[in-house]
Amino acid sequence: MILLGILAASGAGVTGGVAGYAAGGRSGSSNVTTVDKFAFPSDSRTTLGTGLSAAVYAATSMSNSGVAGYVAGGTTTSNNSGIIDTVNKFAFPSDSRTTLGTGLSAARRAAAGISNSGVAGYIAGGTPETTTVDKFLFSDDSRSTLGTGLSSARRASPMSNSGVAGYAAGGYTGSTNVTTVDKFSFPSDSRSTLGTGLSSARREGAGMSNSGTAGYIAGGETASFVSTVDKFSFPSDSRSTLGTGLSSSRSSAAGISNSGVAGYAAGGFGVSDLATVDKFAFPSDSRTTLGTGLSSARQSAAGFQNENI
Repeated sequence: MILLGILAASGAGVTGGVAGYAAGGRSGSSNVTTVDKFAFPSDSRTTLGTGLSAAVYAATSMSNSGVAGYVAGGTTTSNNSGIIDTVNKFAFPSDSRTTLGTGLSAARRAAAGISNSGVAGYIAGGTPETTTVDKFLFSDDSRSTLGTGLSSARRASPMSNSGVAGYAAGGYTGSTNVTTVDKFSFPSDSRSTLGTGLSSARREGAGMSNSGTAGYIAGGETASFVSTVDKFSFPSDSRSTLGTGLSSSRSSAAGISNSGVAGYAAGGFGVSDLATVDKFAFPSDSRTTLGTGLSSARQSAAGFQNENI
């Protein structure tokens, strides 16, 4: 299954955002352009009239809250042959889509999307397995590549503590799942590796963030699918595991964040593609499942959000 790069960007003390989005993905054997929008706080779902510029799955995302969300890379086929470097931008609040003149530095899928809202977004690693971290300045969408990339070439799951640090957690390198969590400090972009990684080596977890408080990696795949949700407290980066995991074991869900309020794991793949959206309320971490899920059962959508910061 394919990693869903899901990122969160917001400031500490947030009391509610505007909307979260699940973009693209694969339903059965078909990729889709669909972008579903969940309005906060009602969690009501609509589908944007304009979707992605191509039907892709395993894209990743960045969020510049109050301004725009970005969907980067992915693949237009069911394998590596159709990997693209395209970056779509959805302007808030109109949700109108443009495509950046400068895409990723190389075509890839299943990267970790990290956001430092108001400043920059990052696309870290991905498949073909790479250590590369691209940085997009939100002021003009210009792209550079960090001198220091991931500690190993891999796909990974993201968490973001906007204004402080971004994280690339776990993933898959070669033929091996890893527990590694790399941390990039803002604004220097210097990288360190946490002493405590994920509770199990796995890939394709959904990343959710409660910026200023904690980041979460939900589900994923080891030798089998898991429902585990690991929580990393900010700023100590200490890890715990929630008593209540996902409502079903699965990988490749889209992570959506509404800092100060809730995180969401949308869709994914277990026994089959899912439309299910699980919601974890902050700070209790109690889980409910939305009455209205995705507009179609699918995996490997990219989650982004428009939060109040």
